[in-house]
Amino acid sequence: MNEYRNRWIEEVAQALRTVAEERGIEPPDGEIAPATPPSTEHGDLAFPMFPFAKTFRMNPAAIAEAVVARLARGEAGAQAAGPYVNVRYPRAEVAAAVLSSCVSADSAYGRNSRLMGERVTIEYSSPNTNKPLHLGHLRNDALGESVSRILAACGAVVRSVNLINDRGIHICKSMLAYQEFGNGETPESRGVKGDRFVGDYYVKYTEWAAEDPSVETRAREMLRAWEAGDEEVVALWRTMNEWVREGHSATYEATGIEFDAIYLESETYTSGKAQIMRGLEEGRFYQEADGSVWVDLAPINLDRKILLRADGTSVYVTQDIGTVIARYADWPFDRMIYVVASEQNYHFRVLFHVLERLGYDWAKQLHHLSYGMVNLPEGRMKSREGTVVDADDLIAELRDLAAAEIRSKEREEAVGDVEGTAHAVAVGALHYYLLQVTPAKDMIFNPKESLSFTGNTGPYLQYMCARINSMLRKADARGIRAHASEIDTELLDTEVEWELVRLISRYPDVVEQAGSEFSPAAIAGYLYDLAKTFSGYYHDHPILAAPDPPVRDARLVLARAILVVLRSGLELLNIPYLSIM
Repeated sequence: MNEYRNRWIEEVAQALRTVAEERGIEPPDGEIAPATPPSTEHGDLAFPMFPFAKTFRMNPAAIAEAVVARLARGEAGAQAAGPYVNVRYPRAEVAAAVLSSCVSADSAYGRNSRLMGERVTIEYSSPNTNKPLHLGHLRNDALGESVSRILAACGAVVRSVNLINDRGIHICKSMLAYQEFGNGETPESRGVKGDRFVGDYYVKYTEWAAEDPSVETRAREMLRAWEAGDEEVVALWRTMNEWVREGHSATYEATGIEFDAIYLESETYTSGKAQIMRGLEEGRFYQEADGSVWVDLAPINLDRKILLRADGTSVYVTQDIGTVIARYADWPFDRMIYVVASEQNYHFRVLFHVLERLGYDWAKQLHHLSYGMVNLPEGRMKSREGTVVDADDLIAELRDLAAAEIRSKEREEAVGDVEGTAHAVAVGALHYYLLQVTPAKDMIFNPKESLSFTGNTGPYLQYMCARINSMLRKADARGIRAHASEIDTELLDTEVEWELVRLISRYPDVVEQAGSEFSPAAIAGYLYDLAKTFSGYYHDHPILAAPDPPVRDARLVLARAILVVLRSGLELLNIPYLSIM
């Protein structure tokens, strides 16, 4: 479609130059920018003539008439509509090209080379090993995984990484509560996942500390013992961390989240100290009388930030400095993206600035993909109070609701694996609901809304794929073989068919937009528009039952192209594709 757009831009520009020459004036500078008419009935592109009124000393409507008169000599399909030059593409020709390209490319359709060869590291999830993954992690994971896939579709070489926060006072709080109240029980003895098991002790610690404030001192003593390498403390730490990591891994597997590399904070948290001391020696930072090291943030319009405490221990930003330097040494990247909630906006401004101060040029290619908080209709979640929505519980709830829906429609025999299909629907509902909102915005997650089989939801898109698949299976069973190269696209002559062709042609641009903006929401919104438009078309225009076989074949190829795009888009959003629902 862009080929035709660019051709019209050049044709209109040439017509404007001709009009200018005839009037003895300088032709207009710059590219001619077309707009999209509000309805395809008015054409496919609209060129406003307002910008040229002053130069030409003409009414914009008169300029439009003059331009169309010149276009008519070599181009058909243009007409003046007041101050606009409206143009129309050769629809049958465009439809043939778009459908053939889409169907033949299949799963490769929509991919582009905008980031060809660029090495991108993307960090997401980054859980603590003192609790299970919750709804907030699910938004982070959904964003990170989807952006990874989108960037790969734009040609990038993507390395996804997870930094597990497996040390610190919060970890020791769970450990201390387990020491006090655990009595040797294990996840297996209680019959629960390891991450839930340890998380229960984190909540237990909060209740305990509310009754006895002295336990905070004991937790800090345990942290010092861990840092000193106390064998008993380190052994308990390893055991409890392993319980949690096994639990997290099961949740990742259930939601289709994968990483190319995993980093542990316990292995990287000391590595930034040497960098800060080097910066101090080189005069990039300064030291207070108590020995603490600070950075002046005036160049980025902030105050100052401590980098090393008076006792020589590092702060969180110092740990991140060491981690990213090690990560760059492991796999030199052209760009790195941190998927972290907006609460850490200040942290990343400081981190990127300090790295630049230390002389790392690649720090200019670091990006914080800041996303808003995800809450429940009843309010904000709090881990330490046990009021978070556990990821596993949420997925199980959605799966059970989906299974009930399948059974209520008596689809068990057609679906076959009810539980497996219900799980796929649950994951689709979850990921679509979390990704349809622009990342920067806060959002409220409503489980029942997300699972609706109608409207702007993941299950609706999955159902549309299943519906098209059902139709294609029936066509195959009847021996109907419609090929894009053999159909007569002149028969796709309704406005809605042309709108569907236009939507299909837009998909590669939407993928490119999502990649440049790091926003899966662009793809989610597009897929819903495509599915909704096709649903209306399917309702009003018979496809398999079309009375004329050539019309039937043309419509079948159009439906197949829609399926290609839907399947590709769902893959980029990490939404399971279902051929039967």
